[in-house]
Order: sequence, then structure tokens, then C-alpha cells
Amino acid sequence: MSTVYIGLMSGTSLDGIDAVAADFGASPDATRIAVLGHTHVAFDHALRAELLALNSSSADELHRAALAANALARAYSHAVDALLEGSSVARDSVRAIGCHGQTVRHRPGEFDGVGYTVQLNAPALLAERSGIDVVADFRSRDVAAGGQGAPLVPAFHRAVFASEGQCVAVLNLGGIANLSCIDGTSGHTLGFDCGPANVLLDQWCAELTGRPYDAGGAWAATGSVHESLLQALESEPYFLRPAPKSTGRDLFTRKWLHDRLASVSGNTVDPRDVQATLAQLTARTVADGFRRYATGSRELIVCGGGAKNVDMLARLRRELDPVVVISSGERGLPPEQVEAAAFAWLARAFVFRRPGNIATVTGATGPRILGALYPGV
Repeated sequence: MSTVYIGLMSGTSLDGIDAVAADFGASPDATRIAVLGHTHVAFDHALRAELLALNSSSADELHRAALAANALARAYSHAVDALLEGSSVARDSVRAIGCHGQTVRHRPGEFDGVGYTVQLNAPALLAERSGIDVVADFRSRDVAAGGQGAPLVPAFHRAVFASEGQCVAVLNLGGIANLSCIDGTSGHTLGFDCGPANVLLDQWCAELTGRPYDAGGAWAATGSVHESLLQALESEPYFLRPAPKSTGRDLFTRKWLHDRLASVSGNTVDPRDVQATLAQLTARTVADGFRRYATGSRELIVCGGGAKNVDMLARLRRELDPVVVISSGERGLPPEQVEAAAFAWLARAFVFRRPGNIATVTGATGPRILGALYPGV
């Protein structure tokens, strides 16, 4: 059986698709990873705009979501083609593709006691176009078992970053900031969403400057933290909830930010200071989560697109001093590859019929095999 898997990830930042080809070796208990190739494919403007719009209720949603899912599958297929063309991996050597889909709603446990999580995807179309088995729909089984359906990457973090006898903390800075806390002696693992990361930073930057994101946090670095606004942002009840917990664009919306801006005395805050304050909110909520759940760790391993945000890393270092804040690249896996590699790993777990969730992370009633198979041609 082939040991090569492809992982596809498009996260809440909506910046595009990361595709990774990885070889985990023959053992079912994969503790090593060899990345054979990586590519990033940006979303075209129209698809990104539609995916962003579908995060909120709007007219003709079902029709539009179905067409967006088809467009997304074509983009995933293009990413697979580009990945294979740019690496030494042959198409027929790939055992399966793990495809996360694009989250547009995440409301686990709400409304009827089960709730739901929705990832737009057309895995049958991806299987048809790629000719490779596709494993998709990873989150819904965990939700059905009473869990949050997120985060799912802590199991992968444990597999590749755990260190014997040490407490390891791994932070993914995507649209949302999520933290994994791994005890290297017992293997006990916790993981949860701390709060917003790029989702609000990118939104405010786009709204005020027209740029899709604040490269390196350079704009935030020109501002000062507005303490009254920071207090208003920190008053969000989500931050005080204990783990397990997860969140997303359903909560941290443009309206959420503007309501809190409106509550600040004087109602005028320099846009640069808003950006700086949003960055500080991320650093503060991450640090709070770290101090609550990862007190034994002497370092924080950072991955995701936010690992390239120089200003954010500086804020984290100040908040967490004397904890050492490092890039996942210093532990052998570049930040932009981690989440896609995680879904390759989850596809592999499905193939071996191994659980992909950790109940202490998601709150599910127990371990579950995650995903559904769409055979290739």
C-alpha cells in the first residue's frame, strides 16, 4: 500500500489553498513525516468574495453554495495538479487526498443539542477530476458524537511535535488562533480555539486600506493599543469559557467589531490603533490560554500564516516572556505546511481506520474515525 497522502487546506483566512504531499511511512502509528512537495494556490477574487459572503445568511444560499462548492473542487483539483507537477510524486502513487473543505458555518452543540458544522466541498467532483481517492467531511462525525468538531489538528501536532518528558504547546495562527497542549509523558492532549487571529486583522485592514492583509503586521506596528477598546473586545464571554471550545466567523464578524468600536467613549479610534489593538487581543487571548492550560511548556511552536506576522510574534514574546516563541520550521515543518499536512495525516488515519479526533480536545464522547470516502476513478 502506498504511504503517500495529499492534504488540502483552505482556512478561515480565505487566502487560498495549501496542498502538501507527505510520506508518513508504513507504520499505522505515524510519528514521522517527509514532505515531498508543497504548493499554494490563491483563490481568484470572485470565488473568495462568494465564499466570504456565504459565511452569512443571504439570498438563494443553497444554489450559490452548491456552485461555490463545485468551483472550490475545481480549485482543489488545480492545486493537486500543480503539486504533482512541481514534485516527484506520481499521481498513481498517492493513496488518498484529505480535503478539509471551506468552513462557512460552525455552530456545534447549538439549537437542538447537536448543532452543525458546514464545510463547502464537492469531494465527488474532486475524486472524478483527480482520479485519486478523496477523504472529506472530517468534522461532522465528531459533532455527532457530542464534540465541537474542532480543532482537529492537535492529534497531528501530538504525532509530529510531541517530545518525551516535555510539555509541548503548538499555536496555529490562521483566521482563528488555536492552541494544542501536549504532555510528553502521558500523551494527554488538550486543544481549543483561543479566539480571533487573522480573521479580524485582515477584515479591518481590507476595510481601511484596501489591502487584503497587513503584511508582517507592519501597519499594526505603527499603532498603539487603545486600552478602552481592548477592554471592550476582551469582554466577549467566549474568552472566559473553559476548553473544549471552538469558534469562527459566526461569532467574530464585522458587526462584532463595529459594535465594540461604537461602545468606546468618544467613538473615534485611529485606524492604526484599532489594528494594533486587534493584534494585542490575539496575543492576550493566546497568552491567557497558554497560562491556563500549558503552564509546563517552556516554548510555544507557532504555525499557520500568522507565523510570518513579525509584529504578532513580538507581541506574543512580550506577553509570554520568558517562554520561547519559535516557528514550526525550527521543528522541521514550515508554518505554511502544517495544516495541509494535518489533513493528509487525517486521511491516512481514515484509511487505517484509526480515530482522528481526541475527545479531551473536542469534547466528543469518545474517539471516532473521521471522514467519508469518495473513491477515485
